[in-house]
Amino acid sequence: MLQNVLIGIGAGAASALLSVAGAFGPPSAIFLVIFAGLPIMIAAIGWSHIAALVAIATVFVGMFAIFNFTVAIALALTVGVPAWWLGYLALLARTNDAGSLDWYPSGSLVFWAAVLGGATVAFALPFYGLDEETVQSSLRGVIERAIRLRSDTPSDQPLAIPGVSNPTRIVDFFVFVAPYLSAMAGAFINLLNLWLAGLTVRISGRLNRPWPDIPSMRFPAYAFAAVAVALAGSFVPGLAGIFAGIFATVLLLAFAILGLAVLHAHVEADAAHAGLLEHPRHLLGQRRDE
Repeated sequence: MLQNVLIGIGAGAASALLSVAGAFGPPSAIFLVIFAGLPIMIAAIGWSHIAALVAIATVFVGMFAIFNFTVAIALALTVGVPAWWLGYLALLARTNDAGSLDWYPSGSLVFWAAVLGGATVAFALPFYGLDEETVQSSLRGVIERAIRLRSDTPSDQPLAIPGVSNPTRIVDFFVFVAPYLSAMAGAFINLLNLWLAGLTVRISGRLNRPWPDIPSMRFPAYAFAAVAVALAGSFVPGLAGIFAGIFATVLLLAFAILGLAVLHAHVEADAAHAGLLEHPRHLLGQRRDE
């Protein structure tokens, strides 16, 4: 138990440090935020989900001491909780009739990583407003400030983007796609950190479950119904449509990853079959030797 606590404190400190360095460091350090959940996932998969919970508590206490309650709870919920939950599910197993362990399916892990990416953005969206117009207005302000900062345009000057004659249309486009791109980025970050955490724990020799067979992964039975409902809901006007569109985006991303996995399996099978056809003499010679 003491080991879990110490590992959790170290993982939480590393996660908080990555978040602060990415947010307040030089522009190149923004990529550190991507890996803020990685130490927590490593603690969950390599030791215990209890260690990950201690890490979340460490992140919350540290951010609350340095900044305020809003920053602390936002970071704990958007970075810590998804990392803990994915790490917990990765080590979930049950005993089958044969007496061996059935581990939590890799397809369900991918599905959960996508859903959590959408849930993170859905959680943050109400902070920008409680209706579609307010949300878009707030996002517009954020995007315009970012463009002015990058282009060194003073706030009292018209917005200008080098090489663009009508910057307003560019801003309108990014205002529209920002929630969906953010959700896709969150889902991809969850998957990337989950893979890196599993790989790190595997190299260290602490991985208790077998490495998943990615090409053979399957989604849960309710996955297709979930993406169908989300797609239908995305046509609803207002904030409800934006929420549905966020989850439709990340679920479609998950299905795209599943499609790539299936394609990879077929390519490997075709390559193996082609190898058998191209080297019959080698195989016959090997059979005679046997």
